[in-house]
Amino acid sequence: MNAAAPTGAWTLERLRPDHAPALLDFERENRAYFARTVPDRGDAYFTEFAHRHRALLAEQDTGLSHFHVLITRHGTLTGRVNLIDIEDGSAELGYRIGEHAVGRGAATAAVAEICRLAGSTYGLTRLTAVTTLDNPASLTVLRRNGFTQVETTTVDGRPGIRHERPLAPRN
Repeated sequence: MNAAAPTGAWTLERLRPDHAPALLDFERENRAYFARTVPDRGDAYFTEFAHRHRALLAEQDTGLSHFHVLITRHGTLTGRVNLIDIEDGSAELGYRIGEHAVGRGAATAAVAEICRLAGSTYGLTRLTAVTTLDNPASLTVLRRNGFTQVETTTVDGRPGIRHERPLAPRN
């Protein structure tokens, strides 16, 4: 399946082999920005990127995860949105939106679209997501998309919140 769904100024595309160069550039360009609110991926992530990308595609082929990239109408990769640890109709949502797209609705639109795809295309019935308390933008995106707080937790030693969202079943 090659899910490509419009989100206004962006398209959410299922991860493919040809996304690798743009995805690596995106991660490099935003590394310092992401490290402010989420654990850094470490140098090995970048030096072993080609292997990691192939491994993600293989995992996606098993159905255990669904990886997506957010592409602007001009063809720039501006984010990633993933559903991982799929089991019993549930998955964990994770997303990264590049610094240049912050405040433009990309994260809110991408999460809304992945919630739609999760229920309608992937047959999931529930999503979970975790964010740190010091990431108010991510908290806002989750709440705007119908996620509710279920418990406090820690993320890489920092206080966080686990959220859940039920999904409408497939029609």
